[in-house]
Amino acid sequence: MPKSDPAPDPALGPVRRRPAAGPGRRPPCPAGAVAVGPPVGPAPDAGGLAEAGLLPLLPPGGAMPGLPGLPPPPEPGPPGHLGHRARMRQRLLQAGPEAVLDHELLEMVLFLALPRRDTKPLARALLGQFGSFANAIAAPPDELRAVGGLGEAGVAALKTVQAAAQRLVRAELRQGVVLDGWDRLIDYLTLHLARERVEHVHVLYLDARNRLIADEAQGRGTVNHTPVYPREVVRRALEVRATALILVHNHPSGDPTPSRADIEMTAEVKAAAAVFGIVLHDHVIIGNGRHASLRQAGLL
Repeated sequence: MPKSDPAPDPALGPVRRRPAAGPGRRPPCPAGAVAVGPPVGPAPDAGGLAEAGLLPLLPPGGAMPGLPGLPPPPEPGPPGHLGHRARMRQRLLQAGPEAVLDHELLEMVLFLALPRRDTKPLARALLGQFGSFANAIAAPPDELRAVGGLGEAGVAALKTVQAAAQRLVRAELRQGVVLDGWDRLIDYLTLHLARERVEHVHVLYLDARNRLIADEAQGRGTVNHTPVYPREVVRRALEVRATALILVHNHPSGDPTPSRADIEMTAEVKAAAAVFGIVLHDHVIIGNGRHASLRQAGLL
């Protein structure tokens, strides 16, 4: 008695029977062989197979992760320090520099040089050792190298910021009359000299309208003495065609009170310059957060 076909499952859709022979009918495989090649006829409906439990249901508009041609799974968010950086950038750009604390500003400088590092511990270490952002960027390179993990890239980043600040203030000073912008002049000199560990002598060479021609280092000495040669100061003034001078030096002790040697050296430079009609306007001494003017003190 011939067997009857089982009843079709409604979930699988209508049953399609293969023709016994003819076009579209693959010839029978020999015993033990496996048929290969594309299937004959239309592919079964994936939705119907999924509903029948033969394929997993996919989320609307979604896809199986890892299958070719399908959208990938969502990527994980950035590490914590990267999100922290993004928030600091936004605060700086939207609220301005006053909204960023010293350690945050150091972090931002350092992560430009060390993009794969969490720079918060380094910023904290710099503040712990040097006390402030200004002191950190002004520190000697050898002392910065001693901070663990900073490296040459980190040291160079800090000294780049210092150089940029000095050039910005110098450019502003060149745009006006030096003696008309006394506070701006003191800011400029403080930025350059207040945090130096040994004495430095600078000479500001001015033109006939008291505009800055050049700011040149005249000497570098010890913690309490720098030799100054009036003849060299005057010779350079003639070379740059300066008509006036301002002497400047720092006191690493932080106390800008002029010493007797400071007063005597000032008198010698004034006398040598006067021979050539060059005026010595002032001698300014820079301390730590303070300054002294020999002219204002009646010593010039």
